[in-house]
Amino acid sequence: MITCSFSFAQQKDNSDIDNTLEKWHKAAAEANFDTYFGLMTSNSIFIGTDPTENWSYDDFKVFAKPYFDKGKAWSFTTLERNIFTEEKNQIAWFDELLDTQMGICRGSGIVEKTSEGWKIRHYVLSIAIPNENVKEITALKKTFDTNLMSVLIGKKD
Repeated sequence: MITCSFSFAQQKDNSDIDNTLEKWHKAAAEANFDTYFGLMTSNSIFIGTDPTENWSYDDFKVFAKPYFDKGKAWSFTTLERNIFTEEKNQIAWFDELLDTQMGICRGSGIVEKTSEGWKIRHYVLSIAIPNENVKEITALKKTFDTNLMSVLIGKKD
């Protein structure tokens, strides 16, 4: 894992943030619903790999509950993580590469220092596609993208 830090305080924050993210991923793998959502702020956003997945905290809980109820939600193992903080800041940001059931994914997000410690405020999960496969993937999802763009453009009118 990689962390970027500039002072002892930032180094401690980075370690605490790293621990928070590891606990969060572990809670999903162990289907620990309360711990998983307890590590997120109540106004957090989770953006999933599907273009329609832009979840508020409450909506994401409703979506995820059936997965947790089955005894295993999802299992992400950290391959690499970069954490960025500013001295005396209550906000930090990170990116990570993850080993998942979808292959390598990238997560990125914002964490906020709360009275209960660092919590995830915003998280984006994306499937990492090698550049040499982009043309193939673009063709594969063309119909879906066209249909979704039609719906989204229609909402603007």
